[in-house]
Amino acid sequence: MQNKFYIVFTLLFFHQFLSADNILTDYRLNGIANLEQHMDKELSKTDYWNEFLQNKDTTFGYIESYSNILTCNKNKSRLCMYKKNKNETYQLHKQYNAFTGKNKGEKHREGDLKTPIGIYDITRKLSNVDSFYGPLAFVTSYPNTYDKYQNREGHGIWIHGLPTDQQRDNFTKGCIAINNNSLEYLNENIDITQTLLIINSEDVEKNISKNKLSLVLANLFAWRYSWIYNDIESYLQFYSEQFKRFDGKDYNSFTRYKKRIFRKKEDKKILITNINVIPYPGTSDLYKISFKESYKSDSFEFTGNKILIVELKNKQIKILTEK
Repeated sequence: MQNKFYIVFTLLFFHQFLSADNILTDYRLNGIANLEQHMDKELSKTDYWNEFLQNKDTTFGYIESYSNILTCNKNKSRLCMYKKNKNETYQLHKQYNAFTGKNKGEKHREGDLKTPIGIYDITRKLSNVDSFYGPLAFVTSYPNTYDKYQNREGHGIWIHGLPTDQQRDNFTKGCIAINNNSLEYLNENIDITQTLLIINSEDVEKNISKNKLSLVLANLFAWRYSWIYNDIESYLQFYSEQFKRFDGKDYNSFTRYKKRIFRKKEDKKILITNINVIPYPGTSDLYKISFKESYKSDSFEFTGNKILIVELKNKQIKILTEK
């Protein structure tokens, strides 16, 4: 029954592009797989994404996985909490005064007293912390994939509270600190698995260009298309010569590895869901793309989260790093 519905949907979809006779002939001669390829191709076109994004909230980018966004402006010492409402739009919910690192600029190494600039998940909550950090702390994912690509060092960047029985300076060693009542409120009003933290020196960019997001999303699915249909030349065009994978594999070794894989000409099923495309703070035309990938071929099967850091150049993405 499910296959019948899928075939009907496919035929209706392609009716707007092809005559009924052409669709039926294609299906009669080649089966549903050929129509699937047509649909995969359509997903790589900006026309689809321009229409799809028309009524979507792109305050911070295109976001499917996060109901809460925390933004930190280091220069203004401000932490803001945005929550997605019933209309699927992000609204400012709370704004807090915050302490950040003593020194300004990008964090590069352990002990430089700088709060990093970037996009981070909250990986866990610590309920039993030293009283210096208040009642609890949220651990961030610093260093993230892009930090590691940039060879940035350090760890232990938290959102935490203020000392309960001690004095402290009006800065941190790199963490973000807010008063304890605010921290408790934050704890009660966010699900850390659905909360993203964006840190910048200035205000975090908002109201992201739908045209640029359409380009990035179309490129993402063009990358997927070349991967599914074993077009190694097109696939590698999406990678920067400065590419370095999370495990250290550089562009040349990655290229040799992928060419060996593509020569197998295996049939593949690749689904991409829970997509998030967010401009990377402190950069120009750099984006973090994250998604859930379900991959299945004759020899390998994988389901998990994937991250791409891409640069948008001349209307095409170039992947700098991936994990």
